[in-house]
Parts: sequence; structure tokens; C-alpha cells
Amino acid sequence: MGATRGFIVPVGGAEEKIGDVAILRRFASLCGGSQGRIAIIPTASELAETGGRYEELFHSLGVSVARSLPIASRADCQRREWLDVLDEVEGVFLTGGNQLRLSTMIGGTEVARALRRRNAEGMHVAGTSAGAAFLCEHMIAFGREGASPRAKIVTLAAGLGLTNRIIIDQHFRQRDRLGRLLTALAYNPFAIGIGLDENTAGFVGPDETLEVVGSGALTIVDSSELEFSSMAKVRKNDPVCLIGLRLHILNDGSTFNLHTRLAAPPPVVAKRP
Repeated sequence: MGATRGFIVPVGGAEEKIGDVAILRRFASLCGGSQGRIAIIPTASELAETGGRYEELFHSLGVSVARSLPIASRADCQRREWLDVLDEVEGVFLTGGNQLRLSTMIGGTEVARALRRRNAEGMHVAGTSAGAAFLCEHMIAFGREGASPRAKIVTLAAGLGLTNRIIIDQHFRQRDRLGRLLTALAYNPFAIGIGLDENTAGFVGPDETLEVVGSGALTIVDSSELEFSSMAKVRKNDPVCLIGLRLHILNDGSTFNLHTRLAAPPPVVAKRP
């Protein structure tokens, strides 16, 4: 019997780092808590202190090892000592910044192959903001904001490829990104669109069930029953007609199964008499 895949955890960015750090605490616990070892890849960020900041955060949550791998070039992705770290940890956390830094420096390298292999073997992989966008096979590289889908306002690029079931957009409500997620799905409605508000994460387990954690909303766009798309007919910047989409707005504790495409609200907590 094959190994059980690890969790895939996209975070919408601006996760709480002081006080109620529910998302980071949940990830640390998932990776083993006081016995856990987490590698941080701060490549998306151009700030030198990013990796060290997350080392401090995970150490404050009690993990035994939190080590930053400051990959700054494709050559860095061949460093044996860093590849050895990825073979030893229970989790990897990709920070925010610019997702094209991740795809251009890590895509197609030994590090990318190690991340896919280790996730398939059970290692958990989380990414926040740009790191979240990079987790999937199809990544939103950039695009215009706004509520309506419009032709050619989104550019897609190849991502890490941990899953091909979803396309992720982050800072979703804060930056008005429904239109660009819908546009990305209009190109090919195979995937499920996930829009993550800030301080909101989707913990996608090996059974393909996503659980929402955080203070914001997670938007699901299910295009599996799409009846019509005008994408092939419209000119650049024209609105796109999409008929038959399903939309779910989920909050903390809600779930969505990526296989059955069924959503469920948070469980009811019985009130004390």
C-alpha cells in the first residue's frame, strides 16, 4: 500500500502572527508539535528577515526545529544540505511575496521534485499569499482586480504541482479578486476555484476534504456543471458570460470535499444547559 499524502495548506496571506495564531498553530501541531520539524522557504519575499521571522514564530509555537532555506537562485536548489533538510522535516512553509520568484527559481529543480515527492510520502506543505498560489499545478501569476470575469485579464503559469484539482487566489475579499478567479476558471473549467481571504486557510487532507481555519471567508467556485462560457468568443477586456457556476462561501470549521464537491457548514456545538 502506498504512503498517505500529506496535507496541502493554502493560506490567504496576512495570517495572525501575534495573539490568536490559529493557522500557524494548527500547522505546527499537524507537523508534530514539540517533536515537529519545519523548513521555511522564504524565496517569494525580497526581505532578508522573512525566513528568520518565521523561524521565531514556529519556535514560539513549540516545534523542535524550524529552519529557513533562503533559496535565492536556481543553483541553490541543488544544494545537498538543503535537500537533506527537506528529506528530514515533517512540514514545509512557503512565505508570501511574489509567486513568480517561486516559479522561476524553484520550478523544475531538485527542490520542486523533493517537495512533490515528500508531500506524496506524507510531508505537509503550506504556503501563504504567493506561497499559496504556487502550490497548485496551475498558478495565477498576475491579473487585474474586479468582480467580473473579463477576457485575458489573468495570466496563468505553471506552479509547484502538488495538486491539479484547484486554482487558488489569495487576499481575496480584501483585493476584490472574484473576477480574476472566475476568468482563470473560464479558460478551462476542470479545476475548482478557491478564493482565500486574509488570515484564512484551507487544510486539504489526504482524503481531499478541505477544512476552513481562520477569521475570514473561503470562497469556492465549482465550475463542474458549467453550461456555457463565452471565453472563446470575446475580445480582450470584454466581460465573459458564464452560466451554471456554483458558489459557496465557507467560514471557520466549514468543509468542502474536492472529490464529491459537497460543502458542509461547521458542526453545531451543543450549548451547555
